[in-house]
Amino acid sequence: MTKKFTKAACYIRVSTENQLENYSIEEQTERLKAYCAAKDWNIYKIYTDGGYSGGNIYRPGLKQMLEDIHERKLDVIIVYKLDRLSRSQKDTLMLIEDEFLNNGVEFVSMNENFDTSSPFGRAMIGILSVFAQLEKDQITERFTMGRIGRSKAGYYHGGANPPTGYNYINGQLVVDEYKALQVREVFDRFLSGYSINSIQRYMNIKYGGWTSHTLIINVLRNNVYIGKVKFKKVAYDGVHTPIVSASVFNRTQELLTSTKREARKTIAQKTPFRASYLLSSLIVCDKCGARYSGNHGYYKCYSRSKSDAKYVKDPNCKNKNWAIDKLDDLIIGEIEKLSQDPCHIDSMFTDDKDQSFVDVKSLNKRIKDIDIQISKLIDLYQVGSIPIEDITNRVNALKQEKDTLVENLRTPVADIGARKRKFVALLSEFDDVLRGGAIEERRMFVNSVIKSIVVNDESINIHWRI
Repeated sequence: MTKKFTKAACYIRVSTENQLENYSIEEQTERLKAYCAAKDWNIYKIYTDGGYSGGNIYRPGLKQMLEDIHERKLDVIIVYKLDRLSRSQKDTLMLIEDEFLNNGVEFVSMNENFDTSSPFGRAMIGILSVFAQLEKDQITERFTMGRIGRSKAGYYHGGANPPTGYNYINGQLVVDEYKALQVREVFDRFLSGYSINSIQRYMNIKYGGWTSHTLIINVLRNNVYIGKVKFKKVAYDGVHTPIVSASVFNRTQELLTSTKREARKTIAQKTPFRASYLLSSLIVCDKCGARYSGNHGYYKCYSRSKSDAKYVKDPNCKNKNWAIDKLDDLIIGEIEKLSQDPCHIDSMFTDDKDQSFVDVKSLNKRIKDIDIQISKLIDLYQVGSIPIEDITNRVNALKQEKDTLVENLRTPVADIGARKRKFVALLSEFDDVLRGGAIEERRMFVNSVIKSIVVNDESINIHWRI
């Protein structure tokens, strides 16, 4: 004998494409009513979603039906065809198992003769689960292949939060010049010797939004800033505009790697400038390209000392070991001579240095946009539609952004005079720091004026940070 359900619900769905088939709202309604009458079931309510895709479950009619199920108003759900409930096997299984059966509500699909109140119908749940998992695996595979293909083509994978310095527009990364200036400043301060925590505090006070040292580290490590996109740990050439140069990024990674090496000595050492030796991370072997490290009283080529296999470039390298005190004194002497020779400093600054990545056209466009926004805010103030406090805060924020952009237009990174003044100002601190500072301060100072020290036996070549 057929079980009589006192509270039966009919669910009907059509999408635009289905309007052309025999699944119209009227057709489904008529057939479901006839089916319930034949079974002697009482229809509590008919839930209808017209023009909604079966690809997702975010539909008003379905939502209302689920709410009624949770309130124990229904005994059975009837649909004309299984795909009226959902076109996703996974979603179909979830609705039947988690929502219907879990709340004591049976499910019937008229067209497939699918009835969970019967043994055969419940057995079909297991079959559905197999296909649901298969569908999930296929979707995951297609999604992964699509992500890999997109990355190989140079496109960023997208997401709610694009990397700082970019906006995500129409599927591509587009430089936000105001934020890009901040990113460049983070790299510049790090390479000038400032600690991660001090950079975070400085950036947050100056710009706001730089709320953790983790954000600073993530920026410094992200190769998206040199035009790369990464998926599954593989980096591909991107189609977006870089924000920093490859040389800046590579020097940064070297210092960050140095931090990891020093961290193995003591947990308290959190920056690349808290090391035991003045020139750590700066010395490069001219013979094999490996770095020098300080140990047992000497700066030694990693390839020759063989202390860590991953840093060895040539196991047969024979470049000279330098006594730490001797090489430190030699470099300090060169810095001191330079600080006392302004004529030589003048000759060091030429026009062929790396140019800034600043996009002048974009900066000017943003400044113009800011002026327009400020003008509109003033108009809103005059008509009294926005409180004066809100307008003042918004105008001040826009003005601060404009002032920063104007300053960077007036004094770009490539401005020789500005770079020289900065370099001379650093050298003026020679006596106070190198003669009397702690090791961390002395390292910070040396890293701020020297990019690298290239060693070839007795030959020492200093690359100044100009």
